[in-house]
Amino acid sequence: MNSTQKIALVTGGSRGLGKNSAIALSRKGIDVIITYHSRKKDAEAVVKEIEDNGRKAAALQLDTGVVSSFETFVSQLSNVLKEKWDREQFDILVNNAGFGIHVPVTETTEEQFDSMMNVQFKGVFFLSQKLFPLIADNGRVVNVSTGLTRFVIEGFGAYAAMKGAIEVLTKYMAKEWGKRGIRVNTVAPGAIATDFGAGAVRDNHQMREFIGSETALGRVGEPDDIGGVVASLCTDEMGWVNATRLEASGGQML
Repeated sequence: MNSTQKIALVTGGSRGLGKNSAIALSRKGIDVIITYHSRKKDAEAVVKEIEDNGRKAAALQLDTGVVSSFETFVSQLSNVLKEKWDREQFDILVNNAGFGIHVPVTETTEEQFDSMMNVQFKGVFFLSQKLFPLIADNGRVVNVSTGLTRFVIEGFGAYAAMKGAIEVLTKYMAKEWGKRGIRVNTVAPGAIATDFGAGAVRDNHQMREFIGSETALGRVGEPDDIGGVVASLCTDEMGWVNATRLEASGGQML
């Protein structure tokens, strides 16, 4: 057993920012377990890429919007930790899984609101609670938020409000979990060109042009702009950074 080898758990790691974060962590010498909702083949491809980087990896299915499934997931995670690493705990939790809906406040349905709430806030809250005993002392947690909690782009009201709740939760987790030396921070990406929100940024040329014109670095973000930020927050060099919101937006809407 190598108790000094760091292990990370990244939710929603089969695509987008979760995938990029998982691979960035592996490049820093960290083993990675990812979760996926339905894209098993994509998850397996990420596992292979991590293994090609010389690290151990595994993928587990999880719907972060179904709290009743978390107990079974924790049991599966414990089994994988024991079988693959001979460990009972892991070191890094990245709460990344999520989706967005681009709908004005006046048109957001209760069903849309509830589905986002279950994944974006309730799921993060209770999954973190369930995983707390499995996180090693002096571990790290990164909760993924959004630049939209600082600046406003119409149509993301419900999503941004839930991410605002995540940012408050991060401070409370940092305060309460700091007794075990666990650091908890938030990364808040700006507009990123992924399939998130049905590709609202990636596929809408007019939106890309607008966001680029409103960003100090003159373009929208790419997944590669975020994964390294998440991974860096998990390193010892960032060991005194805690309860902090780190925005990675290229200077959007200053």
